[in-house]
Amino acid sequence: MRLHSLTVQAFGPFGGTASVDFDALSAGGLFLIHGPTGAGKTSVLDAVCFALYGHVPGARESARSPRSNHAPPDREPLVTLEATIRGRRLRFRRSPQWERPKKRGAGTTQEKARVVVTERVAGEWRGVTNRLDEAGQLVDDLLGLSLAQFCQIVLLPQGEFARFLRAGAKERRESLQRLFDTGVFADVESWLIEHARSLGRAAGEAEAEVGRVADLVAEFGGGPRPDPDDTELDALVPWAAELAVVTAATARDAAEVAAGLTAERDRARAALDRARETGERQRRYAEAAHRAAALHERTAERAAIDAELAAAERAASVLPLLYAVEHRRRQLEKAELAASERRALVGRLADVPDLPGTGDTTTQDVLAAFGAAERDRRDEVARLAQLRDDADRLRALREEAAALADRIAATDRDLAGTRRLLAALPGLRAAIDDELAAARERAAGRDAAVDALDLAQSRLAAARACDELRDQAAAAERARVRATDEAQAALDTLLAVRRRRIEGMAAELAAALTAGAACPVCGSVEHPRPADGGARPPSADEEEAAQRVCDTAQERRSRAEAAVAAVTERLSAAAATAGELTVTEAEALVRTREEALAEIDAATGAVRRLTDRLAELDAAAEETRAREARLAREGAELGERRTAREEEAHELAERLDAARGADPDIAARAARLGAEADLLASAAEALRQRDAAVGELRSAEREAARARDEAGFGGDEAVRLAERTETQRRSLRERARGYDDELAAARAILADPDLTAASELPAPDLDGAVAALRAAEAAAESAVAWRDRLAGRAARLAELRAELADRLAASRPARQRHAVADGLARLAAGTSGDNRENVRLSSYVLAARLEQVVAAANDRLAVMSGGRYELRHTVDKAAGDRSRSGGGLGLRVLDSWTGQDRDPATLSGGETFVGSLALALGLADVAGQEAGGTDIGTLFVDEGFGTLDEDTLDEVLGVLDDLRDGGRAVGVVSHVADLRTRISTRLKVIKTNSGSRLEQTG
Repeated sequence: MRLHSLTVQAFGPFGGTASVDFDALSAGGLFLIHGPTGAGKTSVLDAVCFALYGHVPGARESARSPRSNHAPPDREPLVTLEATIRGRRLRFRRSPQWERPKKRGAGTTQEKARVVVTERVAGEWRGVTNRLDEAGQLVDDLLGLSLAQFCQIVLLPQGEFARFLRAGAKERRESLQRLFDTGVFADVESWLIEHARSLGRAAGEAEAEVGRVADLVAEFGGGPRPDPDDTELDALVPWAAELAVVTAATARDAAEVAAGLTAERDRARAALDRARETGERQRRYAEAAHRAAALHERTAERAAIDAELAAAERAASVLPLLYAVEHRRRQLEKAELAASERRALVGRLADVPDLPGTGDTTTQDVLAAFGAAERDRRDEVARLAQLRDDADRLRALREEAAALADRIAATDRDLAGTRRLLAALPGLRAAIDDELAAARERAAGRDAAVDALDLAQSRLAAARACDELRDQAAAAERARVRATDEAQAALDTLLAVRRRRIEGMAAELAAALTAGAACPVCGSVEHPRPADGGARPPSADEEEAAQRVCDTAQERRSRAEAAVAAVTERLSAAAATAGELTVTEAEALVRTREEALAEIDAATGAVRRLTDRLAELDAAAEETRAREARLAREGAELGERRTAREEEAHELAERLDAARGADPDIAARAARLGAEADLLASAAEALRQRDAAVGELRSAEREAARARDEAGFGGDEAVRLAERTETQRRSLRERARGYDDELAAARAILADPDLTAASELPAPDLDGAVAALRAAEAAAESAVAWRDRLAGRAARLAELRAELADRLAASRPARQRHAVADGLARLAAGTSGDNRENVRLSSYVLAARLEQVVAAANDRLAVMSGGRYELRHTVDKAAGDRSRSGGGLGLRVLDSWTGQDRDPATLSGGETFVGSLALALGLADVAGQEAGGTDIGTLFVDEGFGTLDEDTLDEVLGVLDDLRDGGRAVGVVSHVADLRTRISTRLKVIKTNSGSRLEQTG
């Protein structure tokens, strides 16, 4: 990282605007920032930190706002920093949160913190972000340093490093943790401890499961559990086995006792069953004897049922015939009623005789007269049917004449409309001709409109290509700049390798020179300043490798330059095609051209539509004239047909009026005659049915009398008294069957030899048998319960014995894992006996980092102290340090003059400054490498030079001057006057009562 410029406004002690040109200060490599105490030298460094991180280091961060108290109330605090970080030229403009006066009214309003980050690409500044979080992430990604690490590596605050040199292990640990990301190792320690605790909980749970099963074994075994404090867990296995074996043997003995008592209970139950069976047989025999005696007393009732059933069966064969006689009598009554009704109706007809008495001959004569009258009427109906077609024809003629009149009227209306349309067509055609001429005039010039649209679209495509090519050109330029920087760096490396190799060759030649011998290069025999060999010079292979790297970088540079040229050429061509139009302007031009072409296309469509309309009008005119002629011809034809139909209808009407007589019409006369014929036919049929009903009644009476006499009944009333319904007869049969079944069942029981033998025995003692069974059951139940309990305990103990073995087997890996994890956790925490130094893992890692820092610091301390002092890293704890976290972070100072090592606290002020500076520079180198090899182009050393003598100051400045190797610039912050004579490039901070200002010289 290299700083270029810094501008502050209303920041810290600077009430106005002050600027720093770091490029000019860094030109000499070493520059001085000086001024009186409190002028604001450190505020310049605070502004750099604030621009990058939005915070200032140290206690000043706790202030409400870094805004200057010397600035007017409405002046915005602002810091602008330009810097190159990892090859990217960036500008940070950052303003803190501050209170400004309200634009309207009294009081203030709060302005939030703001940041704007831009990047210089292809000679112009382009926005990167204006979000606080994204700006912070950008700095973290590019620098790889937190604010604390940046302050320790870039600003080198001597006061804090003096404290670091003299601090105890705890404070030194905190400082190193701020610089080096060792949190992962602390996380490892915490994880190992938590993992050991987790495995300990798992092992405890496994042991608890073993204890739970052992408690169950003790509960079911009835014996005390061994004390876990005095007995190993594995000793529980034989104890559980002993309890299980003893309980199983006891269960077998209880099973034998329970078997004997169970057999005694079964014998008592069998005796009770026999007693109950004998008593039941005696009861059944007594009940059967009682029922048989009662049934013998109901013998007369049983005979009456049989007699009633026999009479009902004989009456059943006669009753249907009696019912038939009644039915025939009702049929005769209906026939006589129907004949009387027809007689009254037929008597109203003309030329029909009245109904006679009951004589057969007279009835036949009347039937013949009825038939003759019926035939006369039906013959006349047939003759009228022939005239019915003429009536239908008359109706059709009249309907057709009316329809022809309607068609004639419609034709006349259609003809009048057609003639009006013919009169309007010429005017309509003239209007369409005028509209067609106007549309043709609008449709002209379509080719020119198409060409204009194509040109506008090509310009739009070129304008869009320009935007894309500008981005590509910017990317190509960045790649070219990067490739150029890499090529220049590779060339510098190659030149350095060659210079070192040439210097090495001179040293080889100098080593072969002897006094008085001629030099093989210049021929001189005097050799006043032979070259010193120093470090090992590069080999030819190293020089060749550097050459290859340089050639590759130059080739990438050439390709990047060619890519820039190609993209630039394409961009120029696209810009020429676009004609200096932007994408928005080109899109507007395309829309204008498209709208013009759309209007022309709409006019062209109107020309086609109007042309088609003219053709349709011409065709319609021809069709209308043809229709006029056709309608006139159809009107004449329809008039002729109407006249013919009316004449024919008049003739038919005269003939039908003569045939209908007094009736309204032919159909009414035919319907009346047909109804009279039907009435005569029904009257004749009624006479015939009456005579048939008389004969059927006489036959039914004779059949019923014969059946009644054969069944043995004296009259019809006796038959009806003997009648029983089917339900009643079924009930009588069921009563007779129930009596017979009950008598047979009683006789069967009385005939059973077992029941007869039981009736002769004495009554059994049921109460005594029940009491004996209850006593036997109680004894057997108690024995079986005792046996089951012991068998259950034996089975459960066998299961628990196996489960206890399984739980013990399952707990062994958990206990072993916990032992291993606990050992590792204690080893990482420094509490294990295997950790001889009792150093935590995170402290060990920090000690390794401190060892690297001490090695880097000693390279510079040897120069600044004239080879007297050397820092040494020790794993010993400091006096009074009882914590495990501080182990391995000790520092001692070896004094080569005395050969003794010393505590850093015994150094003088100047010696402490030298040691602190060396330690700071070493820590900056190691921390920079830790941050991903961040290239620090600008360093600041803040204060502490007033404690040095003149010789030591020369040595310190020499060391700082060596830091310029590789183009590094070093800024010394001090108010020591002697430094102003030694360092010509200076930045002076001038303190006034209106605020500080800056003055740059050299």
